[in-house]
Order: sequence, then C-alpha cells, then structure tokens
Amino acid sequence: MLVSASNDSGARKAPKVSVIVPAYNTAAYIAETMDSVFAQTFTDFEVIVINDGSPDTEKLERELLPYLERLVYLKQENQGPAVARNLGIHHAKGEYIAFLDSDDWWLPEYLAEQVKLLEETPSAVMACSDTQLFGDSPFAGQSFWQIYPPEVPVTFESLLISNSAIVTSCAVARRQAIQDAGLFDKDFIGPEDFDLWMRLAHRCGEIVLLRKALGRRRIHPGALTAADAKLQSDIVRVLRKLDRTLSLTPRARALLRQRLTRDQAYVDLERGRRLLRSGNPNEARELLTNAYDFFRTKKLRATLLGLRVAPRFTAFAAEMWERCLELIAASQNKVA
Repeated sequence: MLVSASNDSGARKAPKVSVIVPAYNTAAYIAETMDSVFAQTFTDFEVIVINDGSPDTEKLERELLPYLERLVYLKQENQGPAVARNLGIHHAKGEYIAFLDSDDWWLPEYLAEQVKLLEETPSAVMACSDTQLFGDSPFAGQSFWQIYPPEVPVTFESLLISNSAIVTSCAVARRQAIQDAGLFDKDFIGPEDFDLWMRLAHRCGEIVLLRKALGRRRIHPGALTAADAKLQSDIVRVLRKLDRTLSLTPRARALLRQRLTRDQAYVDLERGRRLLRSGNPNEARELLTNAYDFFRTKKLRATLLGLRVAPRFTAFAAEMWERCLELIAASQNKVA
C-alpha cells in the first residue's frame, strides 16, 4: 500500500491553498496533472490526492510515487467525486481550496492569478478562470467559455440562466465559504459541482471570473454528448432540491422553475425518443406529450399525431430512421 509521508496532518504548516485532486481510473493522466501543479509559480500550497476506490489503483500509485513526499494521499471505497472532494476538504489546511480533476491540468501561472484575484476581491467567495479543451473531440482547441459564455455578474440567477459556465478544475474558493454552504452533496454524481456553486452563490455572495484560459480540460470521446441525457436528468434533480430547500426571492424562484420546466422537457423529449426507437409507442407518447407542452414544434406535433393514429407504424418508422442515420454516420467515418 502506498503511504504518503505527508499524511501526518498535525505536522503540516498551514498553506495558503489546498489543491484537491480526486482520482478515479485516470492513472494514465495523473503524472501530467501533478507536473502542472508542481510547476506553479505560486508555491504556497499543499496537494491532496484522493483515490476514490479506483480500479487502476496499482498503476495510479506507481505513477504517484515520484510525487509522494510532496502530497497527501488518501484512499476510500468508491463513493463518487462529491465524497472524495469532501474528504479532501476535511483534511485541507489552506485558506483557499483549488479543485483539479485528475485528467486536467493548469498553466504555470494559474494559482498565482486566481489567488491574486481573490485577495484583491475580499467580497468574492470563489474565482474561476476559463479553460481550453483538448482531446479527441471536435471541441478541442476551443475554450469552454467560447462554447458556453458565462453571464456576468455571476449570481444565483445568472447561473440558472447560463447553465453554470464554471469548470470545476478552474475554480478556487474560500474554504470557509465551502464549509458554510455545506460541501458537495454525495447524492449527486455529475452535477454535484453545479449544486454547490448554486448554494455558494445563494448563501455567500460574489463569484468572480478571470477571463483567461489558464487550465486545460481533457475531453474524452463523446464527453459533451453521450452523457448529456443523464446529466440533464440529474440537473433536474438538483433544481428540484434547490427549489425545495432554499429560501428564494419571488424572482429567483420563478427563474428556477422556468429552468426546471425547460430541463424537464428536454429529459422527457429524450426519454420519449428512446422509447419510440425501441418500440414502446404508448410510453413514448406520454413523455413526448409532456415535452410538446414546452417545445411546440411541427415535427413533434406530427409524431404525436402518428402515435395516436398508427402507433406501431410510427414506432417502426422511427426505428428505421435511426438505423438509417447510423449507417450514414458509419459511411462518413469510413470516408474520413
């Protein structure tokens, strides 16, 4: 078992920043991530790596061995990134918490500029920078905020409107503010960061933006598309929780419920499509009817008409259309 010499938390001097790195199945990338942290021009920080019950633990620990004297290494059974980050926060001594996923990395000036921004803005609870996307994706080379421009100023309401344009690996927050907001919610995997940012903005105040791409976010194949449907469904759960638990102004609650209605419609639309393609027209019709209350498109209206008049034929046609699209995509890939 790998044991960090720095795990004696009582012997450590309190640093300015605690860097929290949850690791799960990213042994192939962790060295690049660690190199970017230890190349920072700002040096008053500690690094806490949390092995979240990773299946590649043996390789992960082998990759971490050269950095062992400079980090705190913690292990837990697999419980998801929220619990892993909370464990890191529990062991953190820094005034600020810098989050970094174990397959992303930072430019050398990242911490220096983020800390400077927070020091110059005492009212701010969190600072966020832009990040450049890289990896096997058509989005590679673009910055996150080019694709998802943030609304400013960043408030509870603007986060609702802008789909939360905050990348966790480019967020540095005051530790006390995170603790006051209640840490990450272990019931969410995926939108656990969105949930916390919303609570931070609601409870604690200002979030400031540094409009520079000081991070690099790795995009895995399909990362921004394949998981969208599940993520959207999980965001609906977050919105329902916030609606239930937060004391909101009438305007904020109205905006939240508008967002909830929209996101639920997207979820119903995608689930309805999947049921239709898999030959379940009756279940699909109910969900697509719910979605139509929001979208009101001609295509969706025609689909619902088909489901009322000839449900089996409509389901068959949808399945054939899906197969046709798959064949076209496959042929295009072969040409490429």
